[in-house]
Amino acid sequence: MAKRTASAKKQARAGARRTVRNRGVRSEVKTLIVKARKSLASSAADVLEVGVEAVRGLDRAAAKGILHPNNAARRKARLARQLAKVAKAAPAAASGAKTKAKGASEARPARAQRRPGRT
Repeated sequence: MAKRTASAKKQARAGARRTVRNRGVRSEVKTLIVKARKSLASSAADVLEVGVEAVRGLDRAAAKGILHPNNAARRKARLARQLAKVAKAAPAAASGAKTKAKGASEARPARAQRRPGRT
């Protein structure tokens, strides 16, 4: 049975207003992500700028509580991974796909143990 108290009715009205406001922000975030993915696919010159704008929108939505912070982080990670893939492919295509094997001098030095008390 639906609540009929005055405070419950007021909360229902407030929830409806928040839903409308949040829907616009969610839609904007989705649009920014789609634009970023399309610019990645088309290899446009402003890929980085569009990607940064999408990340900014995700951060803003997470800060406002419209998106869960983990949801925003997951979407940013996916976008960054796609951007890195395109960035990695672009120089390889420009240099004629010549890759240099890592020699012993270029290998990363062994890391020191982070937690000295643990084995």
